[in-house]
Amino acid sequence: MNGPCPDACAFAGGRSAFDLPVGQVRRIAALDPKSDEVDETKRNVLKLLGVAGLIAGGGGLIAGSIQYAQPPQIGASSYPDVQILDLDGAPLTVTKVMSEYNVESTELLLFNYPLRNEPNFLLNLASPPGKSDGTTNASGGIGPQNTIVAFSAICQHLGCPAPALGYYPPGACPNVVGGKSFYIHCSCHGSTYDVTNGASNLTGPAVLPLPQVVLFWNKSDDSIHATSVQGPTVNGHLSTLTGDYPVGSTTQLAKQQPIPPLCVFPS
Repeated sequence: MNGPCPDACAFAGGRSAFDLPVGQVRRIAALDPKSDEVDETKRNVLKLLGVAGLIAGGGGLIAGSIQYAQPPQIGASSYPDVQILDLDGAPLTVTKVMSEYNVESTELLLFNYPLRNEPNFLLNLASPPGKSDGTTNASGGIGPQNTIVAFSAICQHLGCPAPALGYYPPGACPNVVGGKSFYIHCSCHGSTYDVTNGASNLTGPAVLPLPQVVLFWNKSDDSIHATSVQGPTVNGHLSTLTGDYPVGSTTQLAKQQPIPPLCVFPS
């Protein structure tokens, strides 16, 4: 047919079927407007536009989901000055520690600092009256003879906490480890720490000392405060100040029964 192509013709607008390259197959929109066939190019363009709109409109939602999937790290911005309370909730004093506890005390006295999930030993390394099995001028000690010290109660090897990590008073074991008759020992794997010298290592497998809590003796009211932690990071924390909520302005002592001493030490 040589007459003019009607408006509904697939090649209206001056194009001829021969304008297409030889061998190229194209789908043409159906002449029937009720047909559900759609040009593939249009379909792909619409898909791209839809995805782009979803990303643009839901960007805030995606960003928010990522934010809550990785919650912010909790902790403290700096070491707080925290007063230590006695077992009954009254302020702990140097006088009370010196009169009630000594190097032979077997019960574990624990307090949390600087975070709620970081327990620490409180020790008095002074000899009881009439004896000389303790020490004076311990590294980092406070009190009239510098015998009151505090160390992390989480082992620096694989993180075993008290009471698996415990204080062994003189006579608890027949062993004299590194020339010391009293020490902190971990029954999990045998690590031992020198409480007279900043909890340095006496036996492995731990290679780091226990973090030591820096204590302050306020002589005006005889109170004891924890003011910072020195040494390595508490085991299991990215830093000693991150991993849980701070303890607040005070922290209270708690007693814990030790497990029976396991007098087996690495050779």
